[in-house]
Order: sequence, then structure tokens, then C-alpha cells
Amino acid sequence: MTMYGSGYSALSMSSVSRSAGYRRGTSVHGGAGGSNVRVSYASNGLGSGFDLASALGGGGGGGGDGSSFSISGSEKHTMQNLNDRLATYLEKVRMLEGANTTLERQIREWYDRQTPTVNDYSKYEAIIEDLRKKISVATQDNARLMLQIDNARLAAEDFRIKFENELAVRMSVEADIAGLRRVLDELTMSRSDLEMQVEGLKEELVYLKKNHEEEIAAMRSQVNSSSVNVEVDAKPQVDISATINEIRAQYESITEKNRREMEEWYKVKFDELNSQVASSTETLQVSRTEINDLKRTLQSLQIELQSQQSLKSALEGQLAETESNYNMKLSHLQIRVNTLEEELKNVRADIERQAYDYKVLFDIKTRLEMEIAEYRRLLDGEERILIEEIVDGKVVSRTEDVNTEVIE
Repeated sequence: MTMYGSGYSALSMSSVSRSAGYRRGTSVHGGAGGSNVRVSYASNGLGSGFDLASALGGGGGGGGDGSSFSISGSEKHTMQNLNDRLATYLEKVRMLEGANTTLERQIREWYDRQTPTVNDYSKYEAIIEDLRKKISVATQDNARLMLQIDNARLAAEDFRIKFENELAVRMSVEADIAGLRRVLDELTMSRSDLEMQVEGLKEELVYLKKNHEEEIAAMRSQVNSSSVNVEVDAKPQVDISATINEIRAQYESITEKNRREMEEWYKVKFDELNSQVASSTETLQVSRTEINDLKRTLQSLQIELQSQQSLKSALEGQLAETESNYNMKLSHLQIRVNTLEEELKNVRADIERQAYDYKVLFDIKTRLEMEIAEYRRLLDGEERILIEEIVDGKVVSRTEDVNTEVIE
């Protein structure tokens, strides 16, 4: 019978030496490395004594020191008792094997239950990819809108410069028109003065004509009243009327000439100014229309840019929230995986420990079955020695035939 404790094993076999009134029993105990070996001899006979080192009292193959005891009485009764105890021990071994099988099944079931299910995140990956594509498209649209805004800003700047230039031209034309109007006013005043002078000359001419007629009438009356013929050798009198008419004609021709020249010059200048004002007004109107269109375009682009920026901010926030949620889920899953790996490590350690215990129990069972077989051979009348030694940590068994020593 074998004992396991603290890395040592002990084997005790009862043997009976055939004699007339006295039988000697010996046993075999083996230690590590094959030292301290004791051999037990066995033979058939009626009265017998047994020296056993057994671990049957503890109900298992744990660790403990073996104890020797001696049983007197009938050899058959003793062997039957020993076989019963061995059968009980084997029953305990079978019970432990069943418990080990049940425990292994429970471990497998627990492992199957605790195996983390792999979640399918493909739909979320598709959503994330779609959001990334939307962000990319929004970024491209934003860049395109920024380019359009820059182009519109440059065009507006060009139109502003053109407007300022046209405004300067318009102001210059208006200044020229104001100057021409002043000249026209001066010419009008000069014309009025000339007309007043003409009227004055006309009145003076009428007055002179009236005086001349009165003088002629007076002279005629004097001539008619006197009969004296006086011949005067004098120069003929100047015809005042002809002179006045000539002067009047000269002034009228000069005035008419000046009037025609002034009207023609004024008409030419007025036409030029009108054409310039019309052209400037048309250009100014076109520029104002283009500026208004550009302002509306710029305003619509700014509104669209703000909406795109809002959409971009919302998408970036949604993406950040999604990534945060996924990172949190991944961290939880990683913690769960680490916990399960630790539990799996503990389960594997328990399985290895139980496998080691099972191996130890199986070795004990094997040796007990060998001892039972040996006891059966003893009961059948065989006489041999069973020696078990532990050599380099391994159990080595051998049997040898022995001679029976009879002591008188």
C-alpha cells in the first residue's frame, strides 16, 4: 500500500512466513531515490501477522504520514477486511473521478457561458464611413465656396474700383457742366446787357429821329415864312438817319453773329455734355446693377457658408461623440476581455491543479489495483516479492520469487 506526502512515497506489504507456531512478517518501504527499501515476504498459512503502512484511514491520497498497524486473526478474514477497505478507497477514487468529470463539465459550461459574444459593428463602420465621406464632401464644398467667395470679393473690389473711377469721371463731368452753366449764365447776362444796350440805342435813335424831324419841320417853317434866299456855300449836312441806320445795322449784325456763335457753341457743348452724362449714367447704372448682383451673390454665399460650417460643426460633433462612444465601448470590452482572460487563466490553473490531482489519484488507483492483484495472488497461494521503488521521481515495480523461511 502506498502513502503520498511531502514528495515521499511509502509502500508496505504484509507477508506471512510459513512456520509451525511462529510466522515473521516483513514489509517494503521505498523512499525517494531508491533508498530505505524494506521487503515483505508473503506465504500461505493460517495464523498470520501483517505490518502495513497505509493511507486508507484518511479517505484519499492527500499528504500525511503512514502508520503501521498489526492485525491478528484469520488470514482470510484479514485479507477480506483489507480488500473491503481497498474497495471502499477505490469507490472514493471513482467518486472523485466522477466529481472531477462533473467539475470539468461545469467548467466547460461556464466557459461557454462566459465566452464573450463578438458584436457586429459593421453597420456602425458603414455609418462612420458615410459620415467621413459627408465631412470630406462638406470640406470640399467649403473650400469651393471659400474660393467662390474670394473670387466674388475680388470681383466686387474690381467693380468698386471701376465705380470709384466712374464716380470720379461723373464728378468731373458734373463739374464741367457746372462750369459750362456758369459760362452760359455769363453769356445770358452778356446777351441781356447787349439787348439792353440795343434797346437803349433804339430809344436814342427814336429820340434822335424825333428831334431831327422836329428840327427839319422848324427849319421848313422858317424857310417857308421867309423869302430871303440865302445861298450858303457849305458842305452838305450828314444824313444822321443813314448814319444811325448804319450803326444800328453794324451792331445788329455783330449782335446776331455773337448770338449765333454763342448758340452754336452752347449747343455743341450741351450735346457733348448730354452724351457724356448719358454714357456716364448708363455706365453708373450698369455698375450699380452689377454691384447689387454681387452683393446678393456674396450674401447668399455667406449664408450658404454659414450653413455648411454649421453642418460641418454638427458632423464633427457627431463624429467625436461616435468615436467617444466607440472608445468607451472598446475600453469596456477590453476590460471585459482582460477580466475573462484572468478568469480563464485561473480556470486553466484550476484545471491543471485538478489534472495533477487526478493524475496523482490515478497513480494511487493503479498501485492499489496492483496491490489488490498481488493480494489475490497471495490468496491463491503464490509466493513472490513485490518491490516498488521511487527512482529519480518515478515509481519502479518488480516482483521476485522468494523462499519461505520457517523458524522453529
